[in-house]
Amino acid sequence: MKKQSTVDGLVIIKKYANRRLYNTETSSYITLDHLATMTREGRDFKVVDAKTEEDITHNVLTQIIMEEESRGETMLPVNFLRQLISMYGDSMQKMVPGYLEASMDSFRRNQEQFKTAVEGAFAHSPFADIAKRNLAMFDVAAQAFAPGNAAGAASPAPAAARPVATKDEEIAALRTELASLQDKVEKLGS
Repeated sequence: MKKQSTVDGLVIIKKYANRRLYNTETSSYITLDHLATMTREGRDFKVVDAKTEEDITHNVLTQIIMEEESRGETMLPVNFLRQLISMYGDSMQKMVPGYLEASMDSFRRNQEQFKTAVEGAFAHSPFADIAKRNLAMFDVAAQAFAPGNAAGAASPAPAAARPVATKDEEIAALRTELASLQDKVEKLGS
């Protein structure tokens, strides 16, 4: 019998009558949490009923969403759920899946652009300088407590650890950086 583990990177998961899930790629039983992790990692899988070979991926993914929602940190607002339920049986029902998928793809792209913009904005900002100074001060403190150093013997802080700007100058620089970030966010939104 041919081992059915992956087809073009698609992992086959078998669901048995006792509700156990079997990963044919790893030859092990898994849980819904494992499938949620695989989803977050971008692993593509298909869940089939072990007896009938029917594709039940949709049902299992819906079950994962229900489990995640029941843990207290809900992501789907009640109003959204009501609107979604009201679309069942509506003449527009066939259009909703495509619309939701396109909306999520757009959201993900915007999320990545925002993340890249924020990371780029902080790369040469006062925050980066503050982080470097904090790390230098941490190193000095760690060396003071290292074995072999006399307790309480303080060595002078390196130049990188000493503040270069006054508090007012740092606040002004942070305000400027914040205004720049707000401009970038507004540009992303338009």
